[in-house]
This record gives sequence, structure tokens and C-alpha cells, in this order.
Amino acid sequence: MSNQLERLDHLLQRLDEWMPRQLTEDDWKSSVAFRWRRKDTLFGKLGYLQAVKHTSNISFNDLQHIDRQKDQIYSNTKHFVDGRPANNVLLTGARGTGKSSLIKACLNEFSGKGLRLVEVDKEHLTDLGDLTDILANRPERFIIFCDDLSFEDGESGYKSLKSALDGSVAAQVDNILIYATSNRRHLLPEYMKDNESYRHTSDGEIHPGEVVEEKISLSERFGLWISFYPPKQDEYLDMVAHWLKHFGLTNQKIDAAKPEALIWALERGSRSGRVAWQFARHWAGQES
Repeated sequence: MSNQLERLDHLLQRLDEWMPRQLTEDDWKSSVAFRWRRKDTLFGKLGYLQAVKHTSNISFNDLQHIDRQKDQIYSNTKHFVDGRPANNVLLTGARGTGKSSLIKACLNEFSGKGLRLVEVDKEHLTDLGDLTDILANRPERFIIFCDDLSFEDGESGYKSLKSALDGSVAAQVDNILIYATSNRRHLLPEYMKDNESYRHTSDGEIHPGEVVEEKISLSERFGLWISFYPPKQDEYLDMVAHWLKHFGLTNQKIDAAKPEALIWALERGSRSGRVAWQFARHWAGQES
């Protein structure tokens, strides 16, 4: 009998090794950001939350020349943290213009007031219902963060996100919002043939067909849209100067770096906050 119990105990230990590790209360208290993961187990793929130990320290002050966008997301997030009505947010626009950084800045600004961030990859959006069940009874307030979001026709996560935003009663809880970034305004690919589904009424009005309605319906479920645009040349140079000052360079060295900063952007075919940050790291590394 004792041998059987030992073998059973050993088997249970082996099974426990295969199962995802659950967050402890210490994990919840010591971490402000989490990732939703999946693990292959004997019972198939199981989702679980993983604490993020090292997070970005970017602040609102680090993000230059997007004041309108900062004001919008700051106000919405503050309302949410304060327990007032707030919207899910879709941030769209040119690459490297601060969309993801702005969400990380929100976490740094409001984590002391109970805000937490949960990053979910696009391919795991079908698990949003399970994730909501875990977060709904927590005292913290959570932003579910979907970065660089876009879908191809037929992808399963599309409908799950639609339900989480507006369609599912189970997903509508007071302590969860969804913030997503995308280079596409409508999140799905748009084709010339979609225009054929538009119809004209007798009084001259134009109405989109079902194909177009389906493609815009997801983005419309985000209550707040925030758009981002590439900076002008002088704005880009201001961003470079900010980051070079962050790395400890003098004003004289910052002025001397401006021509090289323009060449750096020209070689990459774009000006953006990301390009400014990358140049500043390169230049500061040379100067140190």
C-alpha cells in the first residue's frame, strides 16, 4: 500500500511539473506587468499569466511632440484608475511614433494607484474569456495590451476580440480595459474588390456593403481612437536632443550631432521617435 502511495505521489509531482505555474499573491504584489502565455501539457495547451520582472521606465515627459495624444490617453486612463467610466483605446498610425511607448508610460504613471498591464499576443486572443475570469475578481485595474495588432481574413482572434470589446456580457467587467496599437486603422486588410459591395440608394446616399461593414466593425468597438503621424524635421531633431541629453551629452555635442541625426533618418527612410532613440543610443555610445 505504501509503495502505491509513493508511486501516486511521484506521478502527481511529475504532473505538477507539466502544469503552468500559477501566480502567488507575492507575484501579484511585486509585479505591475504580466504576459499571457500558453504551455503544452498532457491536457493540451493551457494558458497562464507570467509576471514580468523588468519593465520599461519611459515616462510621459520622454515622449515629445505628441501632446494631444498624451492628453487623450492620460485622461482616459486616469478616469479608469479613479473608477470612472473610460473607453477601450485603439492607437493607430505610422510606425515608431510612440504608440506602444505611450501605453508603457501610462503604466509607469498610474501603477502606484493600482494600474496593471497584461500583454496578450494576437494568436492568444481566443483566450480572452479565460483571462477575464482570472482578472475580474482582482482588486487591481488592468489594461490588456495588444501590440501591433492586425488580422488576416479568417484569423480566429478577430471574433474573440470583438466579443471582448462589446459583444460578450461575460467580458464586460469594470476593472479591465483593452488598449491596442496598430498600423492599420481598420485592423483587417482592405482590397479594391471590397468597394464593389458599396450600394447607392435612390436619394444618392452611399452605404457600405457587408464586407466593408465587417472590416470596420472591430475598430468601431474601441471607444477612443488616437492617431499618430510622422514628426516634422525640427520635431525629430527635438526628439534626438531629448534622448542625447538623457544620455548625458552637453548642448554643444547635441548641436554637433544634428547633421548626423538627419543622415541617420534618411538612411532608414523615416523620421520617428524610435529612429531618434536609436540614433541617440548610437551617438551617445560613440561619445562616451
